[in-house]
Amino acid sequence: MQRQAAHTLIDLSHRLRPRDYTIAALLDEHVTLTTEQLTLMLFDNPITCRHRLQALRGLGFIDRFIRNRPGAPNPVCWLPGPLSARYMALARGDNPPTTRALRERQDRVYASPTLAHLLEVNTFFAGLLVHARRHRGADLTRWWSERTTAAAFGRRIRPDGHGVWSDGHGQTGFFVELDRGTETIGTLVDKLGSHRRLRAEGGPAYPVLFVLPSRIREQNLHRRLAERPEPSLHIATTSPESGPDPAGPVWRLAGNGRHRLALGELPSDHGEAGPLSPGPPRPDQHPLRLPNPSG
Repeated sequence: MQRQAAHTLIDLSHRLRPRDYTIAALLDEHVTLTTEQLTLMLFDNPITCRHRLQALRGLGFIDRFIRNRPGAPNPVCWLPGPLSARYMALARGDNPPTTRALRERQDRVYASPTLAHLLEVNTFFAGLLVHARRHRGADLTRWWSERTTAAAFGRRIRPDGHGVWSDGHGQTGFFVELDRGTETIGTLVDKLGSHRRLRAEGGPAYPVLFVLPSRIREQNLHRRLAERPEPSLHIATTSPESGPDPAGPVWRLAGNGRHRLALGELPSDHGEAGPLSPGPPRPDQHPLRLPNPSG
């Protein structure tokens, strides 16, 4: 039988571990994550992960849903629950959401027509964190959602996410545009206009990464980019045929032939920090940080 949820954070403070606060921060920033994604990022054993997530759900800290769709994967998706949502809001100095507001937010995620897209974006970044766990010196030092990215860059752009990758020798900031093949190639190219304007107004020289569903789609995009070059931007692409590790040599840089580069080899420059450029990542921006170390 599921344990009755505690009524306040104080009631279960002795039950929470540091990693639980990290889970709360990840769900708060990235809307929803699957059991598999959380396992890869934070746990060494999938059974341990499932047991811990279920325990946190029983405490009312987080919640979950399964959206059954015929012919499609049906992963368990985790969401902020009443108490993790309350904790994150109070840690920011905000008013915590009401029960009604939280339930509506959860239902919107469940019913979202872009849920599959969101999960694929989060899988991309989870892959970088997995690489970092397995390779000394590598790290994803910043991972921002679409919402946070738009706000941080003056709402000039709205990519699917932003990250900063470190390979032990340097940092590579980047923007991600994940393509599921539902838009025309022309629409993808048109997205570069906002990145060009951001760069011209003082934004950082971060590459725009297109994650494409097939090699054919990737080739078509490169042909269009050759017809409409963007000399002020660095544009790189990948597709599943190039390999599963987004940190590896899977990136084809526009205008650089068919040679593939690792993520850390792509040209990138933070530039000077300013209203349209947040600069290098700070320790408190790490995606696996504790949102409140004293918590």
